[in-house]
Parts: sequence; C-alpha cells; structure tokens
Amino acid sequence: MRLRSMTEEEFARYLTSAVSHYADEHVKSGRWDAGHAQEQAEREFQELLPHGLNTVDQFLFTLVDEVLDEAVGMLWYGIREKIGTREAWIWDFSVTETVRRRGYGRQALDALERHVRQHRLDRISLHVFGHNTAARALYERMGYEPVNIVMSKALTV
Repeated sequence: MRLRSMTEEEFARYLTSAVSHYADEHVKSGRWDAGHAQEQAEREFQELLPHGLNTVDQFLFTLVDEVLDEAVGMLWYGIREKIGTREAWIWDFSVTETVRRRGYGRQALDALERHVRQHRLDRISLHVFGHNTAARALYERMGYEPVNIVMSKALTV
C-alpha cells in the first residue's frame, strides 16, 4: 500500500462526493437536520480546507495498491496540536466499495502509521460514527481505543 498525494483532479472528485456523504452521515446519525445538512457540510469543509490541497498541515492521499498500481481508496489527515502533543487527526478515510474486505483498510492504516512516525507525531486519532460498525471493528483490530463516547436517545414527541 502506498499513500500518494491526491492530484487536483482527484481532489475535485473527492470533494464533490465527500461533502454530500458527510452531510448524509450526520443526518443518519441524528446530529443534523436534513434541510441544512449540505450547507453545514460545505461550510465545515471550507473551514478545514480553505486552500484545498495546499492547506497547511492537511494531507490528502490516494491509496494505491502497489502490486496492481491501482487506486483503492483515499485518506485525509491533518496535524493537530493539543496540550503539548502533536497528533494526526484522520478527517476522512475510505476504501473503494468494490475492493473492500481485501485488507486494504489495514494496509492503509499501517502505511499511515509509518508516515506519521516519520513526521514525529505522537498519536493518531479519529472520529467514527456509532452506526459505522465495520469501521469501528477495523479501528479496534488495529489497536485504536475509545477515548470519549457520546450517546443520545431520540425522543418521539
């Protein structure tokens, strides 16, 4: 697995689908109202990536299967500093649906860990939606542990 910097063309395609997907995930989780989700998602992406691929301390990669020399997904992380530690915060990570369950997720996280160690960061952190059981299982298998759990209950009026 190789982490290759996204091209401008890949970034444009990614952004179009990622913003909509992010909005949908927030609606599905019950955090956002469907009527405003797209606008909120666009605003958050603009705040996080004001200069697109050239935003300081943001790294957007295409995941490449080195044997096949084919793109198999994407990974985006940013550097965050918190109380004396520097961490890699995974903003987005996905393996292309047609090639899932082939070990690419594990390989991508291993490659990310090597990359982060080279940049002398202290840890890797991320957020995962509670309903995304497949991702949660992968992260747990890779040694990620829950740090903070937010729970809610929807009430019928």
